Amino acid sequence: MKAALLYKNEKKLRIEDVPVPEINDDEVLIKVKAAGICHTELHFIDNVLNAGKYPIIPGHEVAGIVYKKGKNVKDLDLNDKVLLYYYRGCGKCDFCINGQENLCTNPEMEYGFINDGGFSEYIKARETDLVKLNDDIDIYSIAPIACSISTGIHALNMAKPELNDRVLVYGVGGVGFGLIQLNKLRGCRVFSASRNDKKLDIAKKLGSDYNINTCNENIVNKVKSMGGVDIIYDLVGSNETIKNDIEMLNKAGKLVLIGYDGSNVNINPLDLIINEIKIISCVGNTRYELEEAVRLFNENRIKIVIDRFDELKNINNDLEIIRNGEAMGRIVIKFD
Repeated sequence: MKAALLYKNEKKLRIEDVPVPEINDDEVLIKVKAAGICHTELHFIDNVLNAGKYPIIPGHEVAGIVYKKGKNVKDLDLNDKVLLYYYRGCGKCDFCINGQENLCTNPEMEYGFINDGGFSEYIKARETDLVKLNDDIDIYSIAPIACSISTGIHALNMAKPELNDRVLVYGVGGVGFGLIQLNKLRGCRVFSASRNDKKLDIAKKLGSDYNINTCNENIVNKVKSMGGVDIIYDLVGSNETIKNDIEMLNKAGKLVLIGYDGSNVNINPLDLIINEIKIISCVGNTRYELEEAVRLFNENRIKIVIDRFDELKNINNDLEIIRNGEAMGRIVIKFD
């Protein structure tokens, strides 16, 4: 099968022929139909994060159909449409017992991070790693929900916004577009910030109340002049944005860190203490939150913004488009 592999210290993925995975009695072989490209892929390429093995097949936003199944698989049938939940916890630690598989202390599987992911024609998984989808669902468009929308739901659940809270989505894109919609569903007033007017136009269509182009306006002065904000979802995670966050937050505000650029941050703890600002870090999502994302999608209460569909052979070009901030939503690799 064709797959895109990341080798240690290489800046481009290699498209290679690799064996189709063999499954055991408890596993399912998935014919991948679509795989979204997340910005996290660039963190592995840039060595901000280290993969569990090299070479590795990245890709954690994966949708496909059941192609083959082991004899112990009971609740899935051939040709069922499925979405991959990319964490598999140990099932024994306190986090797993509490439904926080994303924080498992001894994970068995993290598709695309520790183990091979979905930038390939086939991927194997346990039945419990999969969410069954409705037969009439658009299998290609739903793939990014596995991370982009689900991560937004996780951030929302940690921030706990209330009606009429003023929230800032700092850095709109795949996760940011989801957060705009999710916070509007909670009755919040949403500020969106980006360097790209086209992204801000999309943000407005999704319900953003106030848009700020950070290339044209001083975001701190603008937000403070409008009364500050109660919650900031920082999808950039740079020294500059985090320092700006602290200045823009109202007293008792919440800073939710989702994005990161790998740099160190220099802040004065006193600025946090005297204003009772809470810093909340957020990674991935739980299986329940993935199922919630699918439910919202099925009910047409949330949209997934797709920039384009592309072929696996073009994945390195797609990664550069994402690196340069030129993707107006998720780029999705289609397999046919």
